[in-house]
Amino acid sequence: MTPTPLEQRLTELETRLAFQEHALGELSDALAAARAEIASHAELLRRTMDDLKQARGDFFADPASEPPPPHY
Repeated sequence: MTPTPLEQRLTELETRLAFQEHALGELSDALAAARAEIASHAELLRRTMDDLKQARGDFFADPASEPPPPHY
């Protein structure tokens, strides 16, 4: 028995819907992974900035706490 044009069209629409649902699931997973990676990079950047601020503070000490130069 040959499917009617309506049955063929319905089958094609169901196939397209299944493909779109699959693609949407993949996009959702990719978006979730990208958000997690962005959060990880943001945390890494925050820690790096904190370390840099600490290093600057260690490198550029308060001049008032330095002993006077020997020629005084």
